[in-house]
Amino acid sequence: MKILVTGVTGKLGSIVIETLLETVPAENLAVSVRNPEKAESLRARGVDVRHGDFDQPETLDKAFAGIDRILIVSTDGDNDTRIRQHSAAVAAAQRANVGFIAYTSLGNASENTIFLAPVHRATEEAIINTGIPYSFLRNNWYLENETSSIQAVLGGAPWLTSAGSGKVGWATRRDYARAAAAVLSGEGHENTVYELSGKLTSQEELASMLAGILGREVPVQQVDDATYASIMSGAGVPEPFVPFLVGIQSAIRDGALEVESDDFVKLLGRPNTPLDEALRQIVNEIQS
Repeated sequence: MKILVTGVTGKLGSIVIETLLETVPAENLAVSVRNPEKAESLRARGVDVRHGDFDQPETLDKAFAGIDRILIVSTDGDNDTRIRQHSAAVAAAQRANVGFIAYTSLGNASENTIFLAPVHRATEEAIINTGIPYSFLRNNWYLENETSSIQAVLGGAPWLTSAGSGKVGWATRRDYARAAAAVLSGEGHENTVYELSGKLTSQEELASMLAGILGREVPVQQVDDATYASIMSGAGVPEPFVPFLVGIQSAIRDGALEVESDDFVKLLGRPNTPLDEALRQIVNEIQS
């Protein structure tokens, strides 16, 4: 059986392939990357490194040839670009007669109102329409996405948010990656949907955990979206990225990421890493 992972030069995909290498022989693993030179370290370890560019669909036919199972890692960019790229990857997987598609989706993708959801709904629908067995890994939200906020707190700033009392199922990128690897290397995951969400936590609760780690108070500054955008701009966040950050805060406030699930236990055999432990790791990495 040959397993292929896309996006392995990114933060999530790199952990997925490293996790697979712990239990799967390298000769049974392949990766599809836009720039094969960036994956030379994997080639040196026996992994089959292939050139595949979602913006050049003709490269994907060769990249996906002879593959039994594939993980399509969602790309970055605007919604239209991502839908086009994902559609190209799904179509190529179908042409290559891939036997199983896993896809890194979004929590409650089929019903979610967050502005990111259309990409994942469209991709899930495209995969279902191929008739190929699938598994949708509906990742809630990466705790690592809060690194800049943690850095700001370490610098003396309050925890800034416009998310109100909205809660998030934060989990670590490593836990999401290990769940993906478990699906790719395991059995019985055909036509499944996994809502991968940690314990639902509010901004205030996360700030309180951070306070416990730092041994000092971490004040929470609740603002409206306009004020949040203004502060982000003043902090040097690139202007095109500010609406994205505001949109996330707004979506959290509206409950878009309040997805309760124990699916991490199903795939990892344990709950996801406790938030206080994961927060401590991020703080240590920032301070090291």
